[in-house]
Order: sequence, then structure tokens, then C-alpha cells
Amino acid sequence: MSEKPESAGPSVGTRWPELIVAAVLMSLAALVIIDSLRVGTGWAEDGPRSGYFPFYIGVLLLLSSGSVLVGQLLRWRREDPEFAQRAQVGLVVSVLVPMVVYVGLIALLGIYLASLGLIGYFMRRHGRYGWPLTASVSVGVPLFFFLVFERWFLVPLPKGPIENLLGF
Repeated sequence: MSEKPESAGPSVGTRWPELIVAAVLMSLAALVIIDSLRVGTGWAEDGPRSGYFPFYIGVLLLLSSGSVLVGQLLRWRREDPEFAQRAQVGLVVSVLVPMVVYVGLIALLGIYLASLGLIGYFMRRHGRYGWPLTASVSVGVPLFFFLVFERWFLVPLPKGPIENLLGF
């Protein structure tokens, strides 16, 4: 029986991450299936209805994530192998939380200002870049995408009240 080295620190097993991800994917699959049934999953005169393919993708997702969940529950009493060390999970959370905040800010500020903030945050916090480079890149990237999508392809992206006020 081998022991973990003391320097490894506490770790997270595979059981709970697999159960949580499987449950989230099963919920997403149920949502896809329910909405596919709402719009129709059969065939119309001109071909498959709009819910036909999403319905079967949802069923496959439900079955595969359900098998992961059931398999993990059946192995409950066995040893829980290491998934990641807590420090590694902390690194994932340090990226996940700002991304969730970014998605929420898109609805409030619009995609361009939210992107400016996200890029600036990651460059300063994780990249440790100086202010001049951070400012130029975090302004330049959204400006580039504004020009490409809004002006060149004529595809409007989500805008918030500040961007609308500025005439974007």
C-alpha cells in the first residue's frame, strides 16, 4: 500500500466531480429533450422538424451522462482515486468565476465592455502585464471584433446601455 507524499497536499477525489458533471449534463439533456418535444421531433412534409436532431442528441447525452452517474454510484464503496489536488482546483476556480461574471456582465454592459474588463483582468491578475500593454490589448481586441463583426460582416453582437449610448 503506497502512501501519498506529504508535499502533495490534500486532494479531491473523482467521485464528486463526476457525479456533479453527470447531474448537470443530465439536466441539460432533459432541457434539450423537453424543448425538442415542444417544437416537434417528427417529420413534416418538407423534412425533419426543428426538434428532430436536438431530441436525439439530448437522448444520447442523457444516456451517456446517466451511465456515468450510475457507474459512479455503483463504485461508491471503492477507493476514490485522486482527481486533482486542492491547489489545482483553486486554479480552475480562479478562471471559472471570472468567466461566469463575464457572461453576466455581457447582459448588463454588452459584449465589448465586458470583454474589455475580462481581458484586462486576466492580463493583470494572471499574466502580470503592465498597465500600458494591458490597456492597449484589452481595448484593441474588442475594437477589432467590433470592426470585424459589426462593420465588416454586419452581424450585431449584444450591446449594453453604455455601448448604445456611445453609438456602437
